[in-house]
Amino acid sequence: MTTVAAYAAPRAKAPLERTTIERRPVGEFDILIDIKFAGICHSDIHQARDGWGEGIFPMVPGHEIAGIVAETGPGVTRFKVGDRVGVGCMVDSCGTCDACLMGREQHCAEGNTQTYNALDRNGEPTYGGYSTHLVVTEKFALSIPEGIALDEAAPLLCAGITTYSPLRRWGAGPGKKVAVVGLGGLGHMAVKIAHALGAEVTVLSQSLRKKDDGLKLGADHYYATGDPRTFEELAGTFDVILSTVSAPLDFGAYLALLRTEGTLVNVGAPEEPVSLNLFSLILGNRSIAGSAIGGIEETQEMLDFCAVHGLGAEIEVIGAGQVNEAYERVLASDVRYRFVIDTATI
Repeated sequence: MTTVAAYAAPRAKAPLERTTIERRPVGEFDILIDIKFAGICHSDIHQARDGWGEGIFPMVPGHEIAGIVAETGPGVTRFKVGDRVGVGCMVDSCGTCDACLMGREQHCAEGNTQTYNALDRNGEPTYGGYSTHLVVTEKFALSIPEGIALDEAAPLLCAGITTYSPLRRWGAGPGKKVAVVGLGGLGHMAVKIAHALGAEVTVLSQSLRKKDDGLKLGADHYYATGDPRTFEELAGTFDVILSTVSAPLDFGAYLALLRTEGTLVNVGAPEEPVSLNLFSLILGNRSIAGSAIGGIEETQEMLDFCAVHGLGAEIEVIGAGQVNEAYERVLASDVRYRFVIDTATI
């Protein structure tokens, strides 16, 4: 075992503080990653504050991890010391179920092992990227192309794949009209990726405060959902609406913005239940769907796509000692558009 520095929530809703954790020895098919940057995802806050149910504490959040391979096990074939690598929301799966065999490890029948706030196959708690080092099996590490800076790449391991996967699955591309609800950590990547895929992109945000940013990121149009006229003007417009917000929506109002047989896809996860009038779906043969992250193969595809198109996250790099302040700023929508921890400061 190796002792490394980390930032952890000692208990639910407690401020994060500097501590040490144990990392397992490097096994035959493992790599040791010298973590350079770790993105702060809104889901880190949900989990550190027990918003999604009972967590495992002390908790070291972080599933947007970018770093350098520092050591490899004797059986490793995909990576060598010095390679640029990333780790996202999961670090293991059974590898034998139908989902895993199809490259959809995120839907593993036995449950994938989350990067943090989970128990690994040996029953030990997992600790995430707010730390200096991580040991992971090579199968769940991603190659970060040279065309993306490591700090801008870190958020792609969650925000990037969480938006890329549904945009690809529901056919965002030339001739399609895509709306992105919310211009935050997820939403700004959705705009970039949908634009690069060739879709006509509209941002739907509470106000026009970030309109200039949205247009610079690749949006063709920008509307304020706080203005009732928006829902009148855009009725029946979109093939796909991707909701990235973690607050309940008026689903009836948003579904009415879809064309016939359009789909509203949710990647944001509110802590509270939501309600839905089924006539919103029945009329117009519309659909409502959810989407998680992608599998390892699709995540690598996303990273390669972003490198080709010059896409990285819009970030604010912070020291580890600023993490609690960053959490409050995320909740206040005071970040453009992803905080990234420089782990050299841990």
